[in-house]
Amino acid sequence: MKASSLALVGFGVDGWGRLLLMAAGLTLAAALCSFAIGAMLGTAGAVLKLSSVATLRWIGTFYTTVFRGIPEILVVYLFYFGGSLALTHLMHLAGFPGFFSLPSFVIGVLAIGLVSGAYQTETYRSAYLRLERGQVEAGLACGMGRVVLLWRIIAPQTLRFALPALGNIWQSVLKETALLSIIGLVELLRQSTIAAGATRQPLLFYGTAACVYLVMGQVTGIGIRSVERHLSRYRGR
Repeated sequence: MKASSLALVGFGVDGWGRLLLMAAGLTLAAALCSFAIGAMLGTAGAVLKLSSVATLRWIGTFYTTVFRGIPEILVVYLFYFGGSLALTHLMHLAGFPGFFSLPSFVIGVLAIGLVSGAYQTETYRSAYLRLERGQVEAGLACGMGRVVLLWRIIAPQTLRFALPALGNIWQSVLKETALLSIIGLVELLRQSTIAAGATRQPLLFYGTAACVYLVMGQVTGIGIRSVERHLSRYRGR
Protein backbone atom coordinates (compact mmCIF):
# COMPACT_ATOMS: atom_id res chain seq x y z
CA MET A 1 0.00 0.00 0.00
CA LYS A 2 2.81 2.39 0.82
CA ALA A 3 4.58 1.75 -2.48
CA SER A 4 1.29 2.12 -4.35
CA SER A 5 0.61 5.46 -2.70
CA LEU A 6 4.08 6.72 -3.55
CA ALA A 7 3.57 5.63 -7.15
CA LEU A 8 0.25 7.47 -7.37
CA VAL A 9 1.74 10.81 -6.30
CA GLY A 10 4.99 10.19 -8.16
CA PHE A 11 6.09 11.11 -11.68
CA GLY A 12 5.89 7.65 -13.20
CA VAL A 13 3.52 6.41 -15.86
CA ASP A 14 0.65 5.93 -13.41
CA GLY A 15 1.57 8.85 -11.17
CA TRP A 16 -0.22 12.15 -10.82
CA GLY A 17 2.86 14.04 -9.70
CA ARG A 18 3.35 16.01 -12.91
CA LEU A 19 -0.29 17.15 -13.04
CA LEU A 20 -0.25 18.08 -9.36
CA LEU A 21 2.95 20.05 -9.85
CA MET A 22 1.46 21.93 -12.81
CA ALA A 23 -1.67 22.64 -10.77
CA ALA A 24 0.47 23.93 -7.90
CA GLY A 25 2.25 26.24 -10.35
CA LEU A 26 -1.12 27.54 -11.56
CA THR A 27 -2.19 28.09 -7.94
CA LEU A 28 0.95 30.10 -7.24
CA ALA A 29 0.51 32.11 -10.44
CA ALA A 30 -3.11 32.91 -9.55
CA ALA A 31 -2.09 33.98 -6.05
CA LEU A 32 0.71 36.23 -7.32
CA CYS A 33 -1.53 37.88 -9.92
CA SER A 34 -4.34 38.35 -7.40
CA PHE A 35 -1.99 39.85 -4.83
CA ALA A 36 -0.48 42.19 -7.45
CA ILE A 37 -3.93 43.39 -8.50
CA GLY A 38 -4.78 43.82 -4.84
CA ALA A 39 -1.63 45.88 -4.28
CA MET A 40 -2.57 48.27 -7.08
CA LEU A 41 -6.17 48.56 -5.93
CA GLY A 42 -5.05 48.83 -2.31
CA THR A 43 -2.71 51.69 -3.11
CA ALA A 44 -5.44 53.50 -5.04
CA GLY A 45 -7.94 52.81 -2.29
CA ALA A 46 -5.61 54.14 0.40
CA VAL A 47 -5.08 57.33 -1.61
CA LEU A 48 -8.84 57.75 -1.87
CA LYS A 49 -9.44 57.18 1.83
CA LEU A 50 -6.65 59.61 2.76
CA SER A 51 -7.90 62.29 0.39
CA SER A 52 -9.13 65.63 1.67
CA VAL A 53 -12.05 65.40 -0.76
CA ALA A 54 -15.10 63.89 0.91
CA THR A 55 -16.40 62.27 -2.30
CA LEU A 56 -13.14 60.43 -2.87
CA ARG A 57 -13.07 59.25 0.74
CA TRP A 58 -16.63 57.96 0.32
CA ILE A 59 -15.63 56.00 -2.80
CA GLY A 60 -12.71 54.40 -0.95
CA THR A 61 -14.90 53.57 2.05
CA PHE A 62 -17.58 52.08 -0.20
CA TYR A 63 -15.02 49.84 -1.92
CA THR A 64 -13.53 48.49 1.31
CA THR A 65 -16.93 48.05 2.97
CA VAL A 66 -18.39 46.07 0.08
CA PHE A 67 -15.49 43.74 -0.67
CA ARG A 68 -14.58 43.13 2.97
CA GLY A 69 -18.22 42.41 3.82
CA ILE A 70 -19.08 39.92 1.06
CA PRO A 71 -17.81 36.33 1.29
CA GLU A 72 -15.02 35.65 -1.20
CA ILE A 73 -16.83 32.70 -2.75
CA LEU A 74 -19.83 34.91 -3.49
CA VAL A 75 -17.60 37.49 -5.17
CA VAL A 76 -16.16 34.73 -7.38
CA TYR A 77 -19.66 33.53 -8.28
CA LEU A 78 -20.91 37.04 -9.04
CA PHE A 79 -17.99 37.87 -11.29
CA TYR A 80 -17.91 34.54 -13.12
CA PHE A 81 -21.61 33.89 -13.71
CA GLY A 82 -22.62 37.54 -13.85
CA GLY A 83 -19.80 38.35 -16.24
CA SER A 84 -20.58 35.33 -18.43
CA LEU A 85 -24.26 36.29 -18.64
CA ALA A 86 -23.34 39.86 -19.58
CA LEU A 87 -20.93 38.60 -22.26
CA THR A 88 -23.53 36.20 -23.61
CA HIS A 89 -26.08 39.02 -23.84
CA LEU A 90 -23.63 41.21 -25.72
CA MET A 91 -22.76 38.39 -28.13
CA HIS A 92 -26.45 37.75 -28.76
CA LEU A 93 -26.93 41.42 -29.60
CA ALA A 94 -24.05 41.07 -32.06
CA GLY A 95 -25.75 38.10 -33.69
CA PHE A 96 -23.79 35.23 -32.13
CA PRO A 97 -26.03 32.56 -30.53
CA GLY A 98 -25.08 30.26 -27.67
CA PHE A 99 -23.58 30.70 -24.24
CA PHE A 100 -20.21 32.42 -23.75
CA SER A 101 -18.19 32.02 -20.56
CA LEU A 102 -15.31 34.15 -19.39
CA PRO A 103 -11.83 32.67 -18.75
CA SER A 104 -11.79 31.12 -15.28
CA PHE A 105 -8.25 32.27 -14.51
CA VAL A 106 -8.87 35.91 -15.43
CA ILE A 107 -12.17 36.20 -13.60
CA GLY A 108 -10.92 34.31 -10.55
CA VAL A 109 -7.79 36.42 -10.26
CA LEU A 110 -9.80 39.62 -10.63
CA ALA A 111 -12.33 38.55 -7.99
CA ILE A 112 -9.70 37.56 -5.42
CA GLY A 113 -7.64 40.63 -6.31
CA LEU A 114 -10.57 42.92 -5.56
CA VAL A 115 -11.09 41.35 -2.15
CA SER A 116 -7.36 41.45 -1.43
CA GLY A 117 -7.26 45.08 -2.50
CA ALA A 118 -9.93 45.99 0.04
CA TYR A 119 -7.80 44.58 2.86
CA GLN A 120 -4.60 46.05 1.46
CA THR A 121 -6.28 49.46 1.32
CA GLU A 122 -6.67 49.47 5.10
CA THR A 123 -3.14 48.14 5.54
CA TYR A 124 -1.54 50.89 3.46
CA ARG A 125 -3.74 53.57 5.01
CA SER A 126 -2.84 52.52 8.53
CA ALA A 127 0.86 52.24 7.64
CA TYR A 128 0.88 55.73 6.12
CA LEU A 129 -0.71 57.20 9.23
CA ARG A 130 2.18 55.80 11.29
CA LEU A 131 4.71 57.92 9.40
CA GLU A 132 6.36 60.69 11.36
CA ARG A 133 5.12 63.95 9.92
CA GLY A 134 8.43 65.58 10.83
CA GLN A 135 10.30 63.48 8.26
CA VAL A 136 7.93 64.51 5.49
CA GLU A 137 8.18 68.15 6.50
CA ALA A 138 11.97 67.90 6.66
CA GLY A 139 12.04 66.44 3.15
CA LEU A 140 9.94 69.28 1.82
CA ALA A 141 12.13 71.80 3.64
CA CYS A 142 15.21 70.28 1.94
CA GLY A 143 13.65 70.92 -1.45
CA MET A 144 12.54 67.38 -2.28
CA GLY A 145 9.90 67.14 -4.98
CA ARG A 146 6.80 65.07 -4.36
CA VAL A 147 8.09 62.16 -6.46
CA VAL A 148 11.45 62.10 -4.68
CA LEU A 149 9.71 62.44 -1.31
CA LEU A 150 7.45 59.50 -2.15
CA TRP A 151 10.37 57.36 -3.36
CA ARG A 152 12.86 58.19 -0.61
CA ILE A 153 10.71 58.62 2.50
CA ILE A 154 7.02 57.79 2.20
CA ALA A 155 7.01 54.54 0.19
CA PRO A 156 9.86 52.68 1.99
CA GLN A 157 8.56 53.43 5.47
CA THR A 158 4.95 52.76 4.56
CA LEU A 159 5.99 49.40 3.14
CA ARG A 160 8.00 48.59 6.27
CA PHE A 161 5.01 49.31 8.50
CA ALA A 162 2.62 47.45 6.20
CA LEU A 163 4.71 44.34 5.54
CA PRO A 164 3.64 42.21 8.56
CA ALA A 165 -0.03 42.67 7.67
CA LEU A 166 0.71 42.14 3.97
CA GLY A 167 2.28 38.81 4.86
CA ASN A 168 -1.00 37.71 6.43
CA ILE A 169 -2.98 38.96 3.43
CA TRP A 170 -0.68 37.01 1.10
CA GLN A 171 -1.30 33.80 3.05
CA SER A 172 -5.05 34.40 2.77
CA VAL A 173 -4.81 35.04 -0.98
CA LEU A 174 -2.82 31.83 -1.47
CA LYS A 175 -5.50 29.81 0.31
CA GLU A 176 -8.37 31.62 -1.39
CA THR A 177 -7.18 30.40 -4.79
CA ALA A 178 -8.78 27.07 -3.81
CA LEU A 179 -12.13 28.81 -4.41
CA LEU A 180 -11.33 28.99 -8.11
CA SER A 181 -11.92 25.24 -8.37
CA ILE A 182 -15.67 25.97 -8.27
CA ILE A 183 -15.49 27.84 -11.60
CA GLY A 184 -13.53 25.12 -13.38
CA LEU A 185 -9.94 26.28 -12.98
CA VAL A 186 -7.72 23.22 -12.62
CA GLU A 187 -5.61 24.51 -9.76
CA LEU A 188 -4.22 22.39 -6.95
CA LEU A 189 -7.49 21.60 -5.17
CA ARG A 190 -9.42 20.73 -8.32
CA GLN A 191 -6.59 18.58 -9.65
CA SER A 192 -6.48 16.77 -6.32
CA THR A 193 -10.23 16.20 -6.55
CA ILE A 194 -9.87 14.77 -10.05
CA ALA A 195 -7.06 12.47 -8.95
CA ALA A 196 -8.96 11.40 -5.82
CA GLY A 197 -12.01 10.51 -7.91
CA ALA A 198 -10.02 8.60 -10.49
CA THR A 199 -8.00 6.56 -7.99
CA ARG A 200 -10.50 6.43 -5.10
CA GLN A 201 -7.74 7.70 -2.80
CA PRO A 202 -9.19 10.97 -1.45
CA LEU A 203 -7.15 11.01 1.75
CA LEU A 204 -3.89 10.55 -0.17
CA PHE A 205 -4.45 13.35 -2.67
CA TYR A 206 -6.14 15.83 -0.35
CA GLY A 207 -3.38 15.22 2.17
CA THR A 208 -0.80 15.79 -0.56
CA ALA A 209 -2.55 19.04 -1.55
CA ALA A 210 -2.53 20.18 2.08
CA CYS A 211 1.22 19.55 2.29
CA VAL A 212 1.85 21.46 -0.94
CA TYR A 213 -0.20 24.43 0.28
CA LEU A 214 1.73 24.35 3.54
CA VAL A 215 5.09 24.28 1.77
CA MET A 216 4.17 27.14 -0.56
CA GLY A 217 2.92 29.20 2.36
CA GLN A 218 6.01 28.56 4.47
CA VAL A 219 8.51 29.23 1.67
CA THR A 220 6.87 32.46 0.58
CA GLY A 221 6.47 33.45 4.24
CA ILE A 222 10.22 33.08 4.73
CA GLY A 223 10.75 35.40 1.77
CA ILE A 224 8.39 38.02 3.19
CA ARG A 225 10.04 37.87 6.61
CA SER A 226 13.46 38.29 4.96
CA VAL A 227 12.27 41.47 3.25
CA GLU A 228 10.82 42.66 6.55
CA ARG A 229 14.15 42.12 8.34
CA HIS A 230 15.99 43.90 5.52
CA LEU A 231 13.74 46.96 5.76
CA SER A 232 13.98 46.96 9.57
CA ARG A 233 17.75 47.50 9.29
CA TYR A 234 17.06 51.10 8.29
CA ARG A 235 14.86 51.84 11.31
CA GLY A 236 16.03 54.91 13.08
CA ARG A 237 18.54 55.93 10.42
